Formats: sequence, C-alpha cells, structure tokens
Amino acid sequence: MNKDFSKHYEIINNLRGEVNKKGFEPKYNAATEHLSKNERFLLKMELKRLASPCTRAIDLRGLVKGDCQFFDFQGQSHFLDEVAIAAFKESVGIYGGYTFGVYEDVKDAKNSFRNIYENEQIKPSTVDNVSSTNKPSVEKLQYTAKLHLLSNYPDRAEERMNYAIPITLKVHNQREISTTSIDISVRGIKFKLINEMGLYKGDVISIAFTGLEQEFQFTKDSLFTFEVKNVKRDSGTQIIGCKRINISDNDAFERFLIGYIQGNKRRYKINLDNTLAALQSRSFEQFSLVKVNELPIFLQNKNKNKNKNNNSETFLPRYALTTKNNNKQYQYWKDDKNQSALHFLINPERLQYLLECKEQGKSLLVFSFFHENKGNKFFYTLDEQHLKEDKVFFKQFLAFAATKESFAVTALNIKKVDTEHAYSPFTLSNTATKQEIYLNPPVSNEVNQIIKQLPYIVTAIDITDKTARSDYKSLGATGIDPDKLKRLGCKVTATKTVDEIVLSYGHQRQEMRFKYETPVTIECESVKWSGTSADFSVSGMKINLASPATLSKDDIVYLSFPKLQKITSEFDLSNLPYKVIRVNKDKTEINLRVSVKEHQHIGRSFFKLLINKNKNKLTPDEYAMLTPGLSDALRTLYAVNMSIPSAIVQSSGSRYKVESLVAGQYGLQNHNNLLADMLRLSDRRGYYNLYPLLSNLGVRNLLDQYMKKLLATDSAINEQLYIAIKTNITDVESSVEISRVSELKTAELRHAFIKEALKQGRFYSVDLKLSRSDEAHMEYLNPELAYVSSYAIHRGKQIEQEIYSVAGLVQLVDSTQEALLRHILVSELDNN
Repeated sequence: MNKDFSKHYEIINNLRGEVNKKGFEPKYNAATEHLSKNERFLLKMELKRLASPCTRAIDLRGLVKGDCQFFDFQGQSHFLDEVAIAAFKESVGIYGGYTFGVYEDVKDAKNSFRNIYENEQIKPSTVDNVSSTNKPSVEKLQYTAKLHLLSNYPDRAEERMNYAIPITLKVHNQREISTTSIDISVRGIKFKLINEMGLYKGDVISIAFTGLEQEFQFTKDSLFTFEVKNVKRDSGTQIIGCKRINISDNDAFERFLIGYIQGNKRRYKINLDNTLAALQSRSFEQFSLVKVNELPIFLQNKNKNKNKNNNSETFLPRYALTTKNNNKQYQYWKDDKNQSALHFLINPERLQYLLECKEQGKSLLVFSFFHENKGNKFFYTLDEQHLKEDKVFFKQFLAFAATKESFAVTALNIKKVDTEHAYSPFTLSNTATKQEIYLNPPVSNEVNQIIKQLPYIVTAIDITDKTARSDYKSLGATGIDPDKLKRLGCKVTATKTVDEIVLSYGHQRQEMRFKYETPVTIECESVKWSGTSADFSVSGMKINLASPATLSKDDIVYLSFPKLQKITSEFDLSNLPYKVIRVNKDKTEINLRVSVKEHQHIGRSFFKLLINKNKNKLTPDEYAMLTPGLSDALRTLYAVNMSIPSAIVQSSGSRYKVESLVAGQYGLQNHNNLLADMLRLSDRRGYYNLYPLLSNLGVRNLLDQYMKKLLATDSAINEQLYIAIKTNITDVESSVEISRVSELKTAELRHAFIKEALKQGRFYSVDLKLSRSDEAHMEYLNPELAYVSSYAIHRGKQIEQEIYSVAGLVQLVDSTQEALLRHILVSELDNN
C-alpha cells in the first residue's frame, strides 16, 4: 500500500540524499523523535527508496510547457525542457547519482501542465476581477525554425580531428600572429583569428605548428605554406579554413599527420559538422520530396530547327517526376489517348515568357480548361502575358473558363539545370565501404549523356481554389469572341513522349513491373471478388477491384485468370495463392505478392515466361528501371532547385511541433517573399519566426486535427491563409495579421483584407498543403548515421530520434501573385 508522505515533506526534503552517508542516523533520530516507531520505520524506507538507483527514462514531451530536447546522462537518454534539466542536475548533485528521488523531482517540474492546472484551480476568485491588461501569461510570439538547405553535401577528402594546439601565423610577410587551431586534417587546418588584420579567400600564409614540437622533429625554421579557402566573420571574429600547398613528394610532416590523426581521432574526436548537417538535411529531403505538390518537368533540347541558317533550339517536356500529391495534376494534362499533353502547358513561346519572369523573380500564371467532343479532348490555355495584349478578352476568357469543371490555374517557374548537381555523395571522408558505395553510386556515363540534354526544369503547381473560381466568374463572359476562343483550342496531332518517373527512395521493387490489364477473380474464405490487373511482375501484382473488398494486409487470397487460361494449357492459372501486401483506403486497390509454401509457384513460372516472350510489346511501369540511376539523378537535380519550402511537423509527446524548414540550396536565391519577413521577425539570428503561420489558433487546431486523422497514403489537405505584415512596426504581434480564407466568407471581405494589407505594408497569400509523412528509408541514412555514432553516440541517438519523430510536413505554396491579379481585376470591375 502506498503511504502519503506529504505531511513529512520538510523532513524528506532536509534529509534527501543523506540516507547512505555517515552521520545520517543521528540527524534522522533528531528529526523524527516526535513520530511513532512505525512511522519512523516507514519514513526511513521511503528515504532509502528515493536514494536507490533508477533506470527509467524520462520523456516530458507534451507534459510540460517548455520545448523538450535530447538530454544524455551517463549513457541514458531523456527528453527534458530547460526547467527539467536544471532540476535534474540539482537533484543529481544532492543524491549523488540518478535515483528515484531525481526521477520524481523532474517529473514534478513546476512548469508541467498538471502543476499549472492545479495552481490555476487554487487561485483566489479575485483573480477573475483583474484587468485583462495584466494577463499572467504572454501570448507566444516566437515560433523559431531553422532552414535546412537541400544540397549535394560535398564530401571532405580527409577526416578532420578536433584539435586545439598553439600555432604561429606569418601573414603577408608581416609580423607573426599567435593563435590556436580548431581542427586539423592531413592537408588542412581551421583556426580562429581575433584582430584587426583581415584574411580573404585566396590569401597565402605561412604556419608554424608550435604545439606539435614535442611530437615531431621540426627544423629550425619549419614554416608550411597554406592557402585560405574560406572565411566566416562574426562580430570581429574570423573562422578561417586553409589548405596546405606546395607539398613535396614523400613529405615527412604529411606522413606524421596521417599516423597522428589515425591514432588520436578517437581521443580528440573527428569533426562531424559536415556529416551532421548532411544527415539532417538528407533525412528531411526524404520526407519532403516524396510529398511535393508541384510537378517537376524536365525539358529536353530537341534541336529540331537547328540547321546552317537557323541556330534556334526547341525545348519540350521529356520527364515528369510524380508523387501522390501531384499525380492528379499530371493526369489533368493527358489527352484522349492517355498521352501526355504537357507541351500545351509548356510551349516554346511560353518558355520565353517563363525566362523573362525568372529574371523578374515572378511565376508565370496559366489559366486553362479542356473540352471533350466525340472522344477528342481539346485543351484551352491562356497565360498572364495575354493581359497586356488584349485585356478585355483576357477577362472574358477567365470568366468563361471559370464556369467549366476543368478550370485550373497553374503557376509555372523555371530553373536552369547544372549537371554537376546531379549527384549527392555520402559525407564519409573516403571511408565508405563497398556496400555503401553500391547504395549511392556516382552518376553513370549513360545517365550523364541523358541529363546533358535537359537544360531546364519547369515546376507546375495547381493553385486553383473555390474563391478564385467565384471571383473570375464575376468578371463576365458576355460578348466573348468565339473565333479568338477557338484559336486557343489545341488538339494532339502527334505523339510527344513524356516519361513519368515516380519520385521515391529505396528499391521497393526488386523486379521489373509491367502494365497489363486482364480479368482476375479473387477468392478468400469462400468470398469472391472480380477485378482487373493493373500491372504485374514475376512475383507480384496490383489489382483494381470492381467493388470494395473486406481484405487486410497479410491475408492469403487465391487468384484465377480466366482470359489468360485460354491462351495456355501448360499452366493451371486457377486458385494461385498470393499474399496481400497493401490495401488502399477505399478497399478497391490491392497489392499482392506470391505466397510460396514450397519452392514452386505456377503463377511465378507463367509470368516469367510471359515477360521473356513479350519484352518488346510490354510497357515498363517504371522507366527508371530501364536506365539505372536516372531517377536518382533527376530527383537530386530537383531537390537542390526546390523553391517551395516545406515545414517539417514532428511529434513531441502528445503534441506536434514545427521547428525546421526545408528548401533547395539553389531554389531560394530570390528571398523577396514571406520567408524574408519571417527571418526579420525572428529574435534569433539566422532563424525564421513562423508566427505568421502558426499564431492563428484555428491553423494550430487544424494541424493537430489533421495529423491525427491523415494517413500516409492520403493526398494533401489544403488550407489557404491571407497574411498582412506592417513593415513599419517592429513588434511582432502588432505587425502581423492572419486570416484563414475560409473565414472570409464574401468577396468583399477578402478584397478589403488585401486592400488594407497593401496600404500598410505587404500582403501574402499562402496555401498550406499538409501531408502525413512516409517512413524514412533508413538504408540510405544508416551509413552517415553509423559514422556519426562511431565518434559521438549521443549525437547519433539524437538525430535518429529526430528522424523517427517526423510525422508530416506542410508545403508553403505562395499564391500571392494570383491573389493580387484577381484582386486588381475584380477591383477594376467594382470601380466601373
């Protein structure tokens, strides 16, 4: 039976940690002489319990008001906030180690939600009468997030050892300067310099390693020549990285450093900054890329018009990277023969406009709809450039198109592709094993030849919404010129190949999978369903069912192929056992794998023979499998150019937090956007304040609500925000105003918000596209994770925990340009 010792709190507090020390008995007897013998016995047992070692891990995420972080104590991992860490250290000092007393002190932290609630319950009623201006708590104004840039993570040629030794510099043949190294490698060094003399990239200096004189026999004037490779400056401090030059063959000092670093790197630790940054960004890259909502399209140089008299070039869509979230857009641009019609969206004339928009830091807006007549599909498109040429028809087209079910607004952006960015090596300083090299091989010559013909990548994002459709309808289509409209219609006249490549990580399919439709009957526990195969491999198959099936993962089903049976008498294609691998949300699409009880499966033998005899007739479902490494190269090229930032949602106990942003290194070169304002609103240098997104209670509630309901297989959920930022006010709360567009019920309210925002500062329209994350493919992260853990196990554990805590992501799609254009057009209508 647990006894309540709260009435003895003062005795326990005074004697905690003393029970195993000399002199405890006299102190205890004196403090408890007024108690009965039984009470004194129970109280001593309680003191011994509090002083006994504890092995329980403490995780306060979601239980306290503060932000929790990884905290390691003697190899045991905890997640504590700053208040709890202070309490932990204080209690450990008292008890002399991690005991149950420490555990209970930390769990009872003063800022825990339980204690806060209890304190609020016992406050006197007079608190209710206090003026609202004297609120006990201040609304949170800082939602700090760090931006992680997706890059190629260049590998270091050598391992760097964290090693502080005295060195002497001789700069520009001037006086000598004494300082201390930060880290060293065989041919490199980094050091800090605090004085008035500035060093710059390309400077040549001489260094004497005075701190190694006892380890290496230098000559009297041993100076080594280094070139400055990088300089970071901060408040008068210079962090300078140098590389040694003019090295003679069989250099004795170089041989010494190779052995010295190898023998001491466990003692002084390897500098892991490069690998840590790469691992963090690489993990976020996996989560964000497979959920992108924009459609990346690579353009190929066709050179169809190139001859002696004409050097013009023609660029047409060649590859499209698809995900669950952008696949609907990819399907939209398909003709009546199921061929890609992306060349209607991105044609040579529009490409020229796109390049002009890129120079201006803008997107090109394209408005479209399609019409189907007698089995033919006609696409009608008009871009923003036509506004300058014929404003009246432009408005009429928007009004007419908005009445169509297929109306869409697409924002196009273009980036120039640098083939040097197609490979992202592991940052293992040339210590990678053969298996790790196999996981991430360099780009092959075959792939290099393909991507050299892909000079541009165009991203298309669908920013259509209900309010846009309503506003455009109000422009009025009366009097539209039918001849002008007819001239915009485009119908496919020749097939232009665009290959779809699924944006993914990991080799989930070990065999070639082919598209093939044939009737299938499925039976499980005497219940039958009919369906059609979508694709197959030797060992697997995807089937679309005519009606939902009550099947679950790992069920064993029996397949029969009535149509295929008619073409073969050699194989019995009835009641073949397959195992259910995945069932979609609607229970109408199932993925199967052969169920082999013995070594033989008739279905496997049949499909293997079918593939071998019909390779030239079947269409591969994954083009990338025919050109190994192509999908990885295109994925990396897109990653470094991804301009739409993604906010990473991580679980923190029972709550969710957003503390990381992800974008491409070359995608955010133009920073004149909402990110620039969030950087300005932050009180931490180099961090972003997500207050314009997360301070709205409705948005935070939706985030929690959706994260608990969304599945990884679901498409993204969209929420549009209007944000006004007053540029002349520094106070965060006063300068930012946020409203969900769904709360602005009328066009008048929406346009009033925009008008007021533009009058006092800047206006932004942002589409928040929330997705549940997939599981990380750890096989691609493990090489760098193991490298980190071998030198700093606590950092490895911390990053691994961060990877597993990722629950979802929110893509921040900037739709400001379209919202402002619509506002101007509708305002002109109102004024007239």
